[in-house]
Amino acid sequence: MSKQPVTVIGLGPMGSAMAGAFLDNDHPVTVWNRTAGKADHLVARGAVRADTVQAALAANELVVLSLTDYAAMYDVLGPAATALSGRVLVNLSSDTPDQARAGARWAARHGATHLTGGVLVPPPWIGKPGASTFYSGPRQAFETYRETLMVLTGTDYRGDDPGLAALYYQLNMDMFWTSMLSWLHALALARANGITAKELLPYATSALDLRYFLEFYTDRIDAGEHPGDVDRLAMGVASVEHVAHTTRDSGIDSALPDAVLEIFRRGQDAGRGGDSFTSLIDILAARR
Repeated sequence: MSKQPVTVIGLGPMGSAMAGAFLDNDHPVTVWNRTAGKADHLVARGAVRADTVQAALAANELVVLSLTDYAAMYDVLGPAATALSGRVLVNLSSDTPDQARAGARWAARHGATHLTGGVLVPPPWIGKPGASTFYSGPRQAFETYRETLMVLTGTDYRGDDPGLAALYYQLNMDMFWTSMLSWLHALALARANGITAKELLPYATSALDLRYFLEFYTDRIDAGEHPGDVDRLAMGVASVEHVAHTTRDSGIDSALPDAVLEIFRRGQDAGRGGDSFTSLIDILAARR
């Protein structure tokens, strides 16, 4: 049985990896990129290069977008909007949940179906086991093309709301970038004291393996309970103060621990010093 043909628009590292994965799995692929030369290696492997966005849209019902953000989608597809009717746009561009919802409404006005996607892996992991992508939008469209999308990564459908995939993606990015920045800060602090990244590696992987803590605190947080039976915010304040002092004593930028300390102190000033540090969720949830 012939494989689902697909159009890929946007051939940066991610879009190129996706088009390559489709080709590896014998899907007919049409590609378009503003800089046409970026398609050369894919054309050499059997992809069809569309000369215009209109031609790229006309080639296939299933269209995968890999662009910088939703503004780029409007910029690229806007002039070709008359060719959108009947197309299923799988938008794997990063943006906010509200932008994803607005994008879905925009697509619908032009007769297209919009599926939001949030890819959780970098380009080298596309097509590899263990990779995953959040999807949301019309279930029927997702189910119709699920097998084809699984060529790229595993699929995690979050619901009809087109903003949900973007939300889950941003939640992951919130945790990812914050954690990775904390690692870089610790490395800068380590290097200032003669410790290499390689020497810190086993301790960094242990410190950043938070599964036990996440599982322990989750039910308590969902229940709105923050007892100080295991940890107390006041002790957390002291701990972060020590990190900030060590940072400054080592001549390293202390903006990151200072920001953490400011939040911890706000919690303590709000009378939560005897509660768990998880009570900070109430501090973070309050608009300032």
